[in-house]
Amino acid sequence: MTGTEQDTRTVQVHRVYIRATPEAVWNAIVDPEWSMRYGYGASNVYDLRAGGAYQGKASPGMLAHGAPELAVDGEVIEADPPHRLVQTWRMLMDPGLAAEGFTRLTYEIKAGEGGVTSLTVTHDLTGAPGLARLVAGDQESEGAGGGWAWVLSDLKTLLETGTGFHG
Repeated sequence: MTGTEQDTRTVQVHRVYIRATPEAVWNAIVDPEWSMRYGYGASNVYDLRAGGAYQGKASPGMLAHGAPELAVDGEVIEADPPHRLVQTWRMLMDPGLAAEGFTRLTYEIKAGEGGVTSLTVTHDLTGAPGLARLVAGDQESEGAGGGWAWVLSDLKTLLETGTGFHG
């Protein structure tokens, strides 16, 4: 798939298999102490009820590069621990991306055989082409990171080894 084809996708689906319990995967997503240990180090803060707030707070490294304290925001649509979380999601670190508005993010967590859990992240990016490129990892060479693939790979590594990519 070329970069142009990837840019036009309005729904991205990312799946990773993790040797961890569904509860451990859920906690890594919604607990700020866990979420700051993988991906970009942002601290996820959730009010886990329909209509509750979601905040992704910038890591010290992000702040050092000029990011606002609140990097991402949204609202919880559905929370069914430890199986499903549906929320809105808006990137606030760039005015152009913030102007694209809220997107819809769904986490689905399913227990499998042998202690392996599948985590599927579906990100509906309809009307947000800039954000679609960013979370697809298309801007990695521009210092924007590897998108969902990076975040989920780091989450898997952390849960399976106890240490994320950044130690």
